[in-house]
This record gives sequence, structure tokens and C-alpha cells, in this order.
Amino acid sequence: MLHRDNAPQAPQGGAANRSDFRHTSVLLDGAVDALVQSPSGIYLDGTFGRGGHSRAILSRLDARGRLIAIDRDPAALAVAAEIDDPRLTVCRGVFAELDSHAEACGASGRLSGILLDVGVSSPQLDDPSRGFSFLRDGPLDMRMDPTSGIGAAEWIARTGDQEMARVFKAYGEERFAKRIARAIVTARQETPIVGTHQLAEIVKAAHPAWEKGKHPATRVFQAIRIHLNDELGQLTRALDVALESLEVGGRLVVISFHSLEDRLVKRFIRDQSRGDTHLPRGMPVREDQLHKRLKPVGKAMRASDSEIDANPRARSAVMRIAEKLE
Repeated sequence: MLHRDNAPQAPQGGAANRSDFRHTSVLLDGAVDALVQSPSGIYLDGTFGRGGHSRAILSRLDARGRLIAIDRDPAALAVAAEIDDPRLTVCRGVFAELDSHAEACGASGRLSGILLDVGVSSPQLDDPSRGFSFLRDGPLDMRMDPTSGIGAAEWIARTGDQEMARVFKAYGEERFAKRIARAIVTARQETPIVGTHQLAEIVKAAHPAWEKGKHPATRVFQAIRIHLNDELGQLTRALDVALESLEVGGRLVVISFHSLEDRLVKRFIRDQSRGDTHLPRGMPVREDQLHKRLKPVGKAMRASDSEIDANPRARSAVMRIAEKLE
């Protein structure tokens, strides 16, 4: 947990300029409407980002309400530290460990709602020093926490073509993963690959079939980012521990931005709403013996046309809502 006097400073090029990188929270009103069922409840925002959802949640709470916000990005934590509100507790870490954060805050099994806004944020994409995007040249990094793990340049420098191709295929759904991986390995033998434009040009030259309206390096960049930050693993673990962290009647709200994430969320809610489906076929079981843990709330929601016009990145967003039964 962070206290105001020891809040982290954003990395160089982040704190001084973080206002230059605007972030519009996707599905803001819909998410908060679905999440906050009691103004005096305890809520958890698994990805503070730039605080759009957190501020909206706080605006719905009364004096007894509390919000726990988590993020692993030092730049996001620096923004969170500027909010002077006794109802807010900011935790540095990953949302896969949300149960530990809730326990440290005395809220284990007592959360009225959990919000997970999965994936990369606009400030991370727009800041070239973070290396997430090829739209502006910058050092290859892609880590959500630049102080932990290895960056994209180091991963590319030391990863074999077979493992590289596996990552491109599994996390980017890239059809030409093997061809692109071989091209990257060949190129790095000539000169180290350290910049976003440099990598994008290598992928562009190796890609034989460009998709209309999409840069040929898009899937490769997505795959590297997901792999380095263990995004799907983080989401899987967060969903598992969310059930024990919620109180009965508590809401789980998840916003995802590509099919791999949404597939995990959809399957999790479906399985938990069916209950003990492993029982032998034909065994007489009462409905209350199935131990159903969740019930879906409504159908999957997407951004409206007006929201997409204002924020094109909202186009791929999908929000799913579930409520804890037991």
C-alpha cells in the first residue's frame, strides 16, 4: 500500500509529461452503474490507470464507502497519489493478487464489487518512451512495470525463432508467425533490434498479407506485450481469486479489449454459473446442490457509436458482469 509521503515517482519522461497523454475510460458510466450497488460498500479497481473509473466510483460512494485501487505502473501510481480522499487506498502490485491486497486492507471476502479493466491504457500506448506502440518511435520495452522483468528489446535479442513464433501465434493469432520470427532472428544478427520503428519495419517487410486498415506489425506487438506482462495469466488468476474476495451479492465487472481476454472471462462466468458440472450424467441432483457461484447480469456490453466516435480505442471493448451467489 502507498502512503502520500512515499508515493512512487513516475519514470523519467512520465511524471513531468503525464498530462500530455490523455486517457478516456471506456464504458465508464455502464461499468460504474453495474459495479456500485451500495454506496457504503467496499470496492476494488484492479487497474487504476489514470483514475477515470476510480474517480467515478468514489463519486458514487458515501462517507462509509471505500475503494481499493491497484496498479503496477509507477506513472499510474504517481497520479493516484495525487488524489486526496480518505476513502481511497492505493496498492502497488498486480490485480492477480487482488485477494492479498483486499486482505491487507481488512476486506477479504467483503468486497461489494471488483472492476477489472484489462489490457494496456492510452497513456502507455501514446508515450513513446514506453515502447508499446510503433506509431511513434521509441525504445522497445512494453513492460507495464518498467522496474520489473525484461523489456521487449532484451526478449527479442535472446529468444529463439520457435519460441518467438509460438508467442506470435498464441497471443497475436498471427498466421505468419514462423516467417516473421525467422526474419527477426536474421535481422538481429546484423544489428541489435532496440526501437519500435525498427521492429515494425522488419515485420512489415516479412509479412506477405497485410490486413486492410491494420499495420502488419499490430499482432506481433500485441503478442509481445501480452507475453512480457503475463496478461492472460494475470487475468486467469484474478478471476479465480475474485470469487473468494467478493461478498455474496457482490459484482464482478470485467472490460476486455480483444478476443483472447474476452474468451477467458466468458468461459469463467459460464462455468461458475453452471456449478458442479463434473457430476456423473443422470445423477439426480437438486438445483441448490450444484453450488453455482455466479450468475451473469445482462448480456455482454459494447461501447456506443458516440463513445467510439469520441474514443476509437473503445471499438473493441467488451464488458461482462456477474454477481456472486454463494
